[in-house]
Amino acid sequence: MMDIKKDVQQQFGKNAGSYVSSPIHKDGKDLEKMTEMAKLTGQEVLLDIATGGGHTANAFAPLVKKLIALDLTAEMLAAAKKFIKNNGHQNVEYIQGDAEKLPFNDISFDIVTCRIAPHHFPNLDAFIEEVHRVLKPGGQFLLDDNVVPESEEFDQFYNTIEKIRDYSHFRAWKKSEWIQKLEESGLEVFEWHRFEKTFHFESWCMNMKLPDSEKTHLIKFILESSKKIKDKFRIVIQDEKIISFVGEAIILRAVKR
Repeated sequence: MMDIKKDVQQQFGKNAGSYVSSPIHKDGKDLEKMTEMAKLTGQEVLLDIATGGGHTANAFAPLVKKLIALDLTAEMLAAAKKFIKNNGHQNVEYIQGDAEKLPFNDISFDIVTCRIAPHHFPNLDAFIEEVHRVLKPGGQFLLDDNVVPESEEFDQFYNTIEKIRDYSHFRAWKKSEWIQKLEESGLEVFEWHRFEKTFHFESWCMNMKLPDSEKTHLIKFILESSKKIKDKFRIVIQDEKIISFVGEAIILRAVKR
């Protein structure tokens, strides 16, 4: 487990800048959907876990009283701080910490958010327990992450290509797994939305500075996949070059009772 966390720190430490400017992280319509789904009065204290480039914290900062942006990686936190401060938000505190062992007291937050990150967490159950612990009764958890289809074949394909591209990837979960785990923890799922994401192959690899040998291996693996997989993920191939493919993600709102 600790090796995965070191991998995450290494990967995101060296790629912090590219995540602040990454279109999928920066421009996603999902951010608008997240803020729209949150029930806010403006008096909330919000925790953004695995803040990454700071995009979620930046979107929520003007809508809440106080926000804590937490990340495992110091370089990522520094990049997020620069980005958020440049946007004029002064109500954000930056803390380095682990999503599976949060450095906060019980019932500390009105809202917890986590976007495009849990697929890196080696112990999802511990993360969910921690979210439940730090939320106040009636508090909201807003999740946004890549998921896999319910079919085992599609699940294995997507998780395999992500792991080849990014050794710090742990697992993208199924929609059903998220709902089950959250409800078993004592959080009630109120609403969720599935949306699609188009991944442009070259920039997707470049975000992780994927070495050529591993990129060749990844291309070979995708080109040799079945027609069923190519159709499902709408993989666009031109002259033996992979142009893009389509994955899926969910945004979900759960409430602590």
